[in-house]
Amino acid sequence: MQTILVCDDDKEIVDAIDIYLTGEGFQVIKAYDGYDALALLEKNHVDLVIMDVMMPGLDGIRTTLKIRETSSVPIIILSAKSEDTDKILGLNIGADDYISKPFNPLELVARVKSQLRRYTQLGNLNQQTSDQVFKCGGLMINDDTKEVWVDEEPIRLTPIEYNILLLLVKNAGKVFSIDEIYEQIWNEEAIGADNTVAVHIRHIREKIEINPREPRYLKVVWGVGYKIEKQ
Repeated sequence: MQTILVCDDDKEIVDAIDIYLTGEGFQVIKAYDGYDALALLEKNHVDLVIMDVMMPGLDGIRTTLKIRETSSVPIIILSAKSEDTDKILGLNIGADDYISKPFNPLELVARVKSQLRRYTQLGNLNQQTSDQVFKCGGLMINDDTKEVWVDEEPIRLTPIEYNILLLLVKNAGKVFSIDEIYEQIWNEEAIGADNTVAVHIRHIREKIEINPREPRYLKVVWGVGYKIEKQ
């Protein structure tokens, strides 16, 4: 049974999410602020986190930052705002997905399952029949161990970041449009995907590039998309 940590200061929302996830066979752990969430993460094995942005004490953004210091567990951000600001900020600091309040419970369950599938596939070393190491200059990915190095320094990526980078590195020199990246990584139709993909690309650059403004590896082809430059 997979365990989901749900963190929101609105207990009615937490209870509602609990009902839907429990009905789908998940175990739910409840937290009502960021401090609770961090304490529960230390004591429990958690497969995914659902994190509200606006909370008293330690808010969802700062809590996500703390989680990302030590863990790549999938994180879905909940935002009560209709603007893109919280969503982009959440993705930029390491969240894997977001959903706006009020949300359709069925959509939330679908997103939880989707993130868990990706994370499970990322950690399933048995899917690879042999060592698969991809190199591009000083950038190296071992897809058997799911490790990334730049100039022999290990790089920590979230599952979404890893999958995007792997797609581009395996096809070094090929330009992928934003829609192509979204559809291959998220396995769903790309509708309004520009901000989502752009934020993850920016985050990858910050981790693999010495100077993200003048990237050596991850290049933009204006008006077309992104590629990993052949070295």
